[in-house]
Order: sequence, then structure tokens, then C-alpha cells
Amino acid sequence: MASSDPPGDDSLYPIAVLIDELRNEDVQLRLNSIKKLSTIALALGVERTRTELIPFLTDTIYDEDEVLLALAEQLGEFTLLVGGPEHVHCLLPPLESLATVEETVVRDKAVESLRKISAQHSPADLEQHFVPLVKRLSSGDWFTSRTSACGLFGVCYPRVSSTVKADLRSHFRNLCQDDTPMVRRAAAGKLGEFAKVVELEFLKSDLIPMFVNLAQDEQDSVRLLAVEACVSIASLLPQDDVEQLVMPMLRQASEDKSWRVRYMVADKFTDLQKAVGEIGRASCRERV
Repeated sequence: MASSDPPGDDSLYPIAVLIDELRNEDVQLRLNSIKKLSTIALALGVERTRTELIPFLTDTIYDEDEVLLALAEQLGEFTLLVGGPEHVHCLLPPLESLATVEETVVRDKAVESLRKISAQHSPADLEQHFVPLVKRLSSGDWFTSRTSACGLFGVCYPRVSSTVKADLRSHFRNLCQDDTPMVRRAAAGKLGEFAKVVELEFLKSDLIPMFVNLAQDEQDSVRLLAVEACVSIASLLPQDDVEQLVMPMLRQASEDKSWRVRYMVADKFTDLQKAVGEIGRASCRERV
């Protein structure tokens, strides 16, 4: 019986065209090719997209920032094109590479796509594929990977086992204590989000000490982000804990030597009043 499959040369055509266009010296042609990735993936089918297209893209992440930005955005919409949630982990390698590049907007878009596809992983796949990625990024040699890692803890933490959760908290603690100010700044910026998914017991035992350290950081760009985290943390704690654990840092921030930190307290004042409760509100008013 004759096969109904198209000739081999025809089936290779879409990826051959993609390879040619991505090697072209014209940046606009390479950009247009990336923007057509979904069409190319449809032509290849889910299996060849997983086994040929995604590995090819992973190996060729050396391009102009605008091309990489488009690629990071495209990959966040590729779940169905690789066969659905059970195969979504195959998108992690190229996005992991994109999350380490020098250009901030590319890294941010890669993290955004990683956050999006994390929800499509099963708990088992999160532990087998996504959490190892987070750990690799958080312990990377370059600060770029460690800053990207900070945005991924909050999306995977709620659906993993208690052992893995403890490991994630430990990695986040390391990021809060990183030698590079940019990494500590990224961690401070995501501390409030992470606090919302961490159990109350560990919020008090693990995250509050991280918050205290960040609120006393030598860099005012880190301290002012700790003020933002204060809003989320205070809203999650019982009133007694707010007065004991949060208010001392808030009082300190309101008298900070940096006008930027004091400005952040003033800017977030209404939110802080709502979060800290009656005792905290009275204390806040005394400080203003």
C-alpha cells in the first residue's frame, strides 16, 4: 500500500526556510521569521516541533535583542504547538537561555513566558523540570540568571511538595543575601509576591528575617523595594506579629537617610495603613 505521507524533502521545507532566514544578515528578515514561528510549528506538527524546531531555537540564541525579545514572547504561546501541557517542559531550555541574556527586556519577557507556562505543568512536572530550572538560574555564575530566578519562585512554590518548598525557600534566602545589589534588588521586588504563597509558619520563620535584612541593606534601591514588600507581608500577619515583626522596620524606613526610601513610605502610606491594622495605623500617623 502506497504511503500517503508527503515526500521527505517537502516535509523539511518549513524548517529549512527558517534556518535560511535566521542566518540571513538582514535583522528584519530574521525578526519576521521569528514572528512566523507558530506557522512553521503548525506545518511541522507537534512531534517535529518538539524534536527539531525547539532544539534548533535553543542552539541558536545568539542574535539581536529585538529578535530574542520576539522569540521569548512567542515561546510563551507555544504550549499547544508542542503537544499540550504534558510536553510543555520542552519549552524550558530556550526560555532558560533567554532568561540569562544581558538585555533586561529580553530577560523580563523570558521570565514572563516561564511564569505563564509554569501553570501548565503538572505538580510532578514542576518538580522534575521547572524547579530544577529555577535552582540553576538562582545559582548561576552571572547575576543576570540570578535576577531572573527571583521572578519564578512565587509561581511554582504552591504546587510542590514540602521538601521542595523548603529547598526553594533556601534558594530564595541566598538570593536575598547575594553579593550583587541587582540580585538583592530583584529579590526584594519579588519578596511580597513570594510571601503571599508561603505558609504562615514559614513566613514568620524564614521570610521575615529576609525582609529585615533587605530593609537594612546598604543600597537604598534595595531598601525602598523592601517597603513595597512590607505591604504584602503586613497584610498576611496577625496584628500582634505586625507590631513585633514589621512595625520596627517600617518606623526605621520612615526615618531612612535616603529620601528615596522615605518617599516610598509616603507613596505607599495608604496601603501600609490598610495592611498594618489599627495599632500600626496609629504608629504610622505618629511618624508622619
